[in-house]
Amino acid sequence: MNLFNNDISTNLLPADGVVNYFGKIMSDAEALIFFNRLFSTIEWRNDEAVIYGKHYVTKRKVAWYGDKPFSYSYSNTTKEALPWTEELQSLKTLAEKLSGETYNSCLLNLYHTGEEGMAWHSDGEKTLKKHGAIASFSFGAERKFAFKHKKTAETISLLLEHGSLLIMKGATQDYWLHRLPPTTKVKRPRINLTFRTIVGQ
Repeated sequence: MNLFNNDISTNLLPADGVVNYFGKIMSDAEALIFFNRLFSTIEWRNDEAVIYGKHYVTKRKVAWYGDKPFSYSYSNTTKEALPWTEELQSLKTLAEKLSGETYNSCLLNLYHTGEEGMAWHSDGEKTLKKHGAIASFSFGAERKFAFKHKKTAETISLLLEHGSLLIMKGATQDYWLHRLPPTTKVKRPRINLTFRTIVGQ
C-alpha cells in the first residue's frame, strides 16, 4: 500500500498508532540550505553496533544532540548528546510549532547513497518518552520509507521528500516496525533528523 497523501489530518496507519505526513514544509532552496549546513557543521561519526558479541561499524554516519548531555543507548552502544547547533534549534522550534509537541533531543543519520539504509526496527528504548512523538525531517535524496505491523505484517510505504516532515506518535512504536530500504537507484546523500523526548535523566 503506497500513500502519497499530504493531508496532515489523515493518519497513514489503519490502526494501532498515528503517523502524519506533512509533506514538503519548505521550499527546495530553503531545504538545500539546511542540508548543506547540517552536512558541514554536524559532528558526524560512523555508527557502531554490537550484535551477538560482534562489533560492527556502519558506512552510515550518525550524531546525537540535545538540551543536555543525555545518554542514548541502542544496539548495545551508548552516545552522549552534544549541545544544539543553530540549525538544529531552528528545526526543533519548527517541529514543535507544526506538531504541537515538545522535544529535547535529536538523532541524526547521514546516508551517503541509497545503498545505505536501515533495517526493520521500532524506537522503543526505555529512555524515550512512552508514546511520545517523534518528528522526522528529511533533506537531500528522496527515499522510500516503510512501516510493517508487528502482528499482521501489513505494510505501508511512502516517499519522504526533500524538506519534508513526518510525525510518529501514540502507540506506533508498540505495534509497528519501520525501515529505510536500501536501493541502488539513489546515488545522492540524504540527511534524516528525528527529534524525540528523553525522560528520566
